[in-house]
Amino acid sequence: MVLIKDKPIIWHLMNIFSLQGFNEFILSTGYKSEIIDKWVNGNKIVDANLNPMNISTLNTGLYTQTGGRISKVMRQLPNERIIATYGDGLANISVDKLVSFHESHGKLATVTAVRPPARFGYMKIENEIVTHFGEKNQSDAGWINGGFFVLEPAVLNFINSPDEPFESGALTSLSKISQLMAYMHEGFWQPMDTLREKKELEKFASLTIPPWLQELD
Repeated sequence: MVLIKDKPIIWHLMNIFSLQGFNEFILSTGYKSEIIDKWVNGNKIVDANLNPMNISTLNTGLYTQTGGRISKVMRQLPNERIIATYGDGLANISVDKLVSFHESHGKLATVTAVRPPARFGYMKIENEIVTHFGEKNQSDAGWINGGFFVLEPAVLNFINSPDEPFESGALTSLSKISQLMAYMHEGFWQPMDTLREKKELEKFASLTIPPWLQELD
């Protein structure tokens, strides 16, 4: 519910989906769930094109980890494929392309791989002499988990308890049996882990079309 410009970041996140025709949302809540409930129930929430968003909340518990939150949502939607994401990262991802990629490989789960922001300067050092000094190229940083998952119903079988993080639990187990595929997203992706990143997202949100809604990839 942290505000980016004058809207909660979760609203900006749901816009990525809603503007592409995906407008059914379940918000998995826990900490300060009453604030999210009040926002959902007290407002007629529409996307940037004034299309209504169909939103419900599911209080999954104060101490429930990511795996438990996903499992409780999946139990609300038995035998349905779901698209899941975190509430603190924005990307100009094409949901249709993500789902098409998932369907093409036939595995149980797809995770979106992204390049981490290049936060630090890069130095090349030879015999203690700096031979190159400059900004780190984002493409040199490898790939990380950017969220934006597509999950088949059977993924529920790999979540063992509400106290289990999705990343170290189900995703690790799925990767060991070659049931986790990566959709490589080269476009915009920005988390909001720090105050500096929040301020960057606020600058982007002031644009006519913010980068997470531009040239969807």
